[in-house]
Amino acid sequence: MKQFHLSAAAALAFAVTAPAWANGNAALAEANRVYQQDRAHCTSGKSHQDRATCMKEAGAAHDEAKRGALANAGGTDLQANATRRCEAQPQADRAACVQRILGAGTTDGSVKGGGLIRQTETKLP
Repeated sequence: MKQFHLSAAAALAFAVTAPAWANGNAALAEANRVYQQDRAHCTSGKSHQDRATCMKEAGAAHDEAKRGALANAGGTDLQANATRRCEAQPQADRAACVQRILGAGTTDGSVKGGGLIRQTETKLP
């Protein structure tokens, strides 16, 4: 009878941990896939970083992803991060800063070219 209880307990433990193991395995497989993609990008010479720095960053990102600490920021996270930068502006300028980040006004330049210039005009009363 004891043997049956141990087998049932082992089966229950496997049934509970198998989905978690599979999810962890999928996350690890994805982390490894992204790492290989990042390494290929580094060795292609298209990374805008020197090869050593690029490889170091790819390895650090891979380590974080394996620990589950590397968040895949969605659009709202990126937007929140961008608008949070407006907090550094004086109170009177923050609303206009947020409007520029959200797309109001005109945008000139590129990240690749060294930066974006966002401009809005505000009429004073």
